[in-house]
Amino acid sequence: MSVDVLTFGLNHVSAPVAVRERVAFPIDVLKPALDTLRATFGTGVREAAILSTCNRTEIYCAAEPHVAERLPEWMADFNSLRSAELTPHLYRYNQNEAVRHAFRVASGLDSMVLGEPQILGQMKDAVRAANEAGSLGTLLHQLFQRTFSVAKEVRTQTAIGAHSVSMAAAAVRLAERVFGDLSQAKVLFIGAGEMIELCATHFAAVNPCSIVVANRTQERAESLASRFMASTMKLADVPDRLADFDVVVSCTASTLPILGLGMVERAVRSRRHRPVVMVDLAVPRDIETEVGRLDDVYLYTVDDLGRFVQRGADARQAAVVQAEAIIDTQVQHYMHWLSTRAIVPAILDVQQSVEKVRQHELERARRMLARGDDPAEVIEMLAHGLTQKYMHGPMAELTRSEGSEREQLLSLLPRLLPSTTRRR
Repeated sequence: MSVDVLTFGLNHVSAPVAVRERVAFPIDVLKPALDTLRATFGTGVREAAILSTCNRTEIYCAAEPHVAERLPEWMADFNSLRSAELTPHLYRYNQNEAVRHAFRVASGLDSMVLGEPQILGQMKDAVRAANEAGSLGTLLHQLFQRTFSVAKEVRTQTAIGAHSVSMAAAAVRLAERVFGDLSQAKVLFIGAGEMIELCATHFAAVNPCSIVVANRTQERAESLASRFMASTMKLADVPDRLADFDVVVSCTASTLPILGLGMVERAVRSRRHRPVVMVDLAVPRDIETEVGRLDDVYLYTVDDLGRFVQRGADARQAAVVQAEAIIDTQVQHYMHWLSTRAIVPAILDVQQSVEKVRQHELERARRMLARGDDPAEVIEMLAHGLTQKYMHGPMAELTRSEGSEREQLLSLLPRLLPSTTRRR
């Protein structure tokens, strides 16, 4: 049965964070998820990879066509959801549109922050996880290698990433809207991953009064803190010290909120209702949604930051046109490669048939030489025998054909038969 390249999932455009967080796949869940996916569909799913970030969850497959209709149900079941909750937010792309989508995602054209570079690294992590799970094969390996090449070309040949306002920079600007000068602000970072590192870099640049890093792993917290002359604290101490901070930025891999409404209410009372900016960059979210209803708390999620940074996207639209042109060309190249793979079995059959003819004629020539026949005559016989047998099939089909079929064969013959001219 034929195999399609398929992309399926949801992103920041099709689904709010409240939905995205319910289908996020932490890195340690990717292998079990891929194993379950392939076990569910058997040979229907030949290859698969899962890309899961704060802005999207996508499944890339080399699969039989019928699989596409059942993937929404699988994703819902795996995440203990009802299909009706998920289906309205899902999109699906097949073949060239799936390839184009992968190229656009890696190039930053489908990101909440147009041109942001982090997605390329996240996609490479997803491919690495799929490879370790044994779920990558020739089709997806080739797709992702070309995807990375396209992303590099887009960033080299266009200005898609120029003047990009990152999520981290947006967090600083939103905090400045509340406090103005941040030189007297005390900042707490919860987590020590890549996004927190980016945020710490941007906040450190405005010289806040202090920076503290809290993380489940103390060693990671100390490593990050040392770069910014910051201090650390245990994650377990956050509830007691939360009131000390004016800005709280959280991005962990926790599957449940770590800052609840009661905890934040107590901190706000201790602060005597001085304002606090809270930035939740995690998906699933680290801070309970109800916290945003408190009068003195300015809570921003990844969607809020995305809307803020998107306002500066118009200046990069010319680069988008260039990038789309590059992507269109590369999609055609990949699809051509994919189509040639479909005829590989036929080519192998032809090669095997031709090889049998060659072996038969060669053995006949060797026997003639062994009995002492004239080598010139043997060579002549060999060439004549090969020519006759190679030409027999095409000539027989041409003789049997009539009308439009004959015209079609006549037009193809010059392209299928070897040329007698050679450039020197």
